[in-house]
Amino acid sequence: MSLINVANLTFAYEGSYDNLFEKVNFQLDTDWKLGFTGRNGRGKTTFLRLLLGDYEYGGKISANVGFEYFPFHVEHMEDHTIDVINGIVPDVPLWEIMRELTLLKVSEDVLYRPFDSLSNGEQTKVLLAALFLKENSFLLIDEPTNHLDIEARKLVGHYLNAKSGYILVSHDRSFLDRCVDHILSINKTNIEIRKGNFSDWWENKRRQDHFELAENEKLRKDIRRLSESAKRTSNWSDAVEKTKFGTLNSGSDVDRGYIGHKAAKMMKRSKSIEHRQQSAIEDKSKLLKNIESAESLKLSQLAYHKNQLAELDHVSIYYGEKQVCSDIGFMIEQGDRIALTGRNGSGKSSVIKLILGEKIDYSGTFRKGSQLKISYVSQITSHLRGNLTDYARDNGIDESLFKSILRKLDFSRVQFEKDMSDFSGGQKKKVLIAKSLCEKAHLHIWDEPLNFIDVISRMQIEELLLEYKPTLLFVEHDSEFCENIATKIVKL
Repeated sequence: MSLINVANLTFAYEGSYDNLFEKVNFQLDTDWKLGFTGRNGRGKTTFLRLLLGDYEYGGKISANVGFEYFPFHVEHMEDHTIDVINGIVPDVPLWEIMRELTLLKVSEDVLYRPFDSLSNGEQTKVLLAALFLKENSFLLIDEPTNHLDIEARKLVGHYLNAKSGYILVSHDRSFLDRCVDHILSINKTNIEIRKGNFSDWWENKRRQDHFELAENEKLRKDIRRLSESAKRTSNWSDAVEKTKFGTLNSGSDVDRGYIGHKAAKMMKRSKSIEHRQQSAIEDKSKLLKNIESAESLKLSQLAYHKNQLAELDHVSIYYGEKQVCSDIGFMIEQGDRIALTGRNGSGKSSVIKLILGEKIDYSGTFRKGSQLKISYVSQITSHLRGNLTDYARDNGIDESLFKSILRKLDFSRVQFEKDMSDFSGGQKKKVLIAKSLCEKAHLHIWDEPLNFIDVISRMQIEELLLEYKPTLLFVEHDSEFCENIATKIVKL
């Protein structure tokens, strides 16, 4: 066991008006399995980069271990997988590689295939195996679940649970519960560490938030009373000062020294009271600063003139000679919230493309209602460029509503001035979801909408869908989200 000490850590990006971290202090044990959580844009990945020494910062980070970051950058994707692993961990015995791959249920034949021929899920597992072959390192694992289906997430969660000595960034609640024993959270005003898994941390936060909200009205009254008292004290202090000078200038036959001394004591006392009142106001105000803003979202979906929106009957989809999926049959009716599930590569995105109207080869029967309006959220965010105002105009959505939704999803106003290409992965995904919420549609289709999105925003979106009950077809690997939202499950 060794310790990582963070003392007075202060950091801001060049050109930024505000510090991302300011005089942050905490201590980590290198034997912990540490879950790292916080809303998008709070600095989780930045903190990992600071540990790696990628940026200059104020304060001090001291550790007796080296740091390794996941995901690794693979420069030559065409290389065989065994060569990619040896490039990351040279001279590691083959039996050790096979031990890790077996735990992750990756077959031996992938070692002798080009790395770029592996699925995204296989690539993730291979790079995780290489990561844990590193010795004497504290591992920084940044969102490994984004390319893993539900079954793979369970498997990787159990794999990580058998390991130790890492920080894991993930927004998947069930995944975190499987494999962490401490939570490091970036809150609105501080960074804190708590023992336990994510559910333990969340329950504690809920209790704390409930306490703060219950005290809120009382605190506001106290603050108002203290403010009025401070104002009266300040007025009294000024009156004492005027009395002193008035008495001293009156010319009456009194002990001016005594009056001046008494006035000075009263002045000092009033200033002391005023200072204590201001301190009390500040202390009470601080109690309200860590409650996360999670205002309700709204969705207005168009009603379709028929109950049935679309139907697939014995549908098989092809890419050239290759059959992607076969004999699919389901119906989309108004009010359905359908989770499209299956392993990576089972054809989920292909089914979505068919329903969206993209040109795709298929057999069987596919019917879609005429004049059906669909709002689509893609997996891909790399196309987002430019500012939010132009994006709203180009997509024909109401700019005020669009930005209001983003504010509720924890966008600060300064984000509105930035180019979208500089947004975090989670912030880009929120742009696509906010756009979809602004669009008038009969059917919403969301393809992995929660990738990179923070836990609190996920819960906001869940509450939205449960309240407004839109017709929705979605692909999502967050098992808790699926259980909470889906009225039907179609497994490919």
